[in-house]
Amino acid sequence: MHLFNSLLTWFVKHRIEQIESFTRHPVETQTDVFQYLIQKGVNTEFGKEHKFKKIKSIKDFQEAVPIRDYESIKVYIERTMKGEENVLWPSKISWFAKSSGTTSDKSKFIPITKEGLDDCHYKGGKDLIAVYCNNYEDTKLFTGKGLIMGGSNQINQLNENSRYGDISAVMMQNMPFLASLIRTPELSIALMDDWEEKIQLIAETTSKQNVTHLVGVPTWTIVLINRLFEMHKIDNLLDLWPNLELYIHGGVSFSPYREQFKQLIPSKDMHYMETYNASEGFIAIQNDPNENDLLLMLDYGIFYEFVPMSELKNEKPKAYTLDQVEKDVNYALVLSSNCGLWRYLIGDTVKFTNLNPFKIKITGRTKHFINAFGEEVMVDNTDEALAKTCKQTSSNVSDYTVAPVYFSEGSNGSHEWLIEFKKIPENKDEFVRILDKHLQTVNSDYEAKRFKDMALLLPKVHFLSEGTFNDWLKSKGKLGGQNKVPRLSNNRELIDEILKFIQQTSA
Repeated sequence: MHLFNSLLTWFVKHRIEQIESFTRHPVETQTDVFQYLIQKGVNTEFGKEHKFKKIKSIKDFQEAVPIRDYESIKVYIERTMKGEENVLWPSKISWFAKSSGTTSDKSKFIPITKEGLDDCHYKGGKDLIAVYCNNYEDTKLFTGKGLIMGGSNQINQLNENSRYGDISAVMMQNMPFLASLIRTPELSIALMDDWEEKIQLIAETTSKQNVTHLVGVPTWTIVLINRLFEMHKIDNLLDLWPNLELYIHGGVSFSPYREQFKQLIPSKDMHYMETYNASEGFIAIQNDPNENDLLLMLDYGIFYEFVPMSELKNEKPKAYTLDQVEKDVNYALVLSSNCGLWRYLIGDTVKFTNLNPFKIKITGRTKHFINAFGEEVMVDNTDEALAKTCKQTSSNVSDYTVAPVYFSEGSNGSHEWLIEFKKIPENKDEFVRILDKHLQTVNSDYEAKRFKDMALLLPKVHFLSEGTFNDWLKSKGKLGGQNKVPRLSNNRELIDEILKFIQQTSA
């Protein structure tokens, strides 16, 4: 096994030279990707409809193809799901990633091509390991197993020859043989629909294995760790897996969970890497362990454009390419990809933290923010404020959601927080005041609205016990997978529903 570890480590590090090459030549790399995509799409139904044969430049492309959200591209995807070929992409498409990142009843089905799997999602996974091995040359990662918290998949009812599932499930179902050798648990467990039973079986089957790395979203990883602690009467995960050295996470900001993981895995030799692997494509990797921002991966068959949030409301919003972007501007992410997506608005917002190389941080969702009073609060603001507050008050947060409290007769507005705690602060009033101060520090618009309570009052915070959000999700039949409670809402529909649930269950 040690020989296997050494050979794999040697192999993946060869990719570093290519990564360094596209960071030196980012615009040229993206131009090559753009030309490849147009060439592949020219004879598709979408390409014929939008006259790809006449497209000679990125400007031509932007004029010929409008920016689309899911509702606008859905008609093409539905044709593909019914078995029609060469609609969005020339190769056969038989897999779809079901994306339901919020508790909405509506689901998105993103086409997954062979090129998208091999040249994007799997390439991203290999690059993640290559970067890690380059940063930590003495790694023993491959002497054991990688525990992956997968999603679930099922037969598509529209066509028995096509399937759909969470992107993690699609990747695991089609995973190359070599990668499957170092993965645990077995596929039948990893892809189970019942998350309560899945967690129990993962805990039982992996307890005696040599797990060296974990992969998954923080919330479900913590649930698994707590189950293992209960089963084995321990409070340190290294007592069970002494060779554990890496946790690969993504999906939500890690800021509110960082301190909690340090307590669950108390070791200075434990490493953490963030990925940005959406259903639409593998987008970015944390390549520097000393920085929390993410390196934009430019040679995965994805052509990127960026729309300033101030432009998004316009009928024809202006989109910028890499050579036109600026630091610290909130952009809506638009991509065209080797999965047949064309100028697709994926719903995420990012900011550039560095332009050489191009590094980003995820700031939230185009529809998940609070701007009821002109405060323009984004998820990265609340994540950062909450993380600082927890550190200052020695508390731990499992999850949270925030919504506005509108003006009423005789009272100004405010924000209402539902916060689920792993460890509740000793002084709740102090926690609220500190949270408010930190949010003012990271968002000047919020600070202006809070000045002398002129527009916004002190936040109202509900201190919830751990498991509350999962109980609510379970009551809606949405426990597990990519379903999660949105961090921010610009209306009270969601928060009122959760508060009503809490009231009913506590009665």
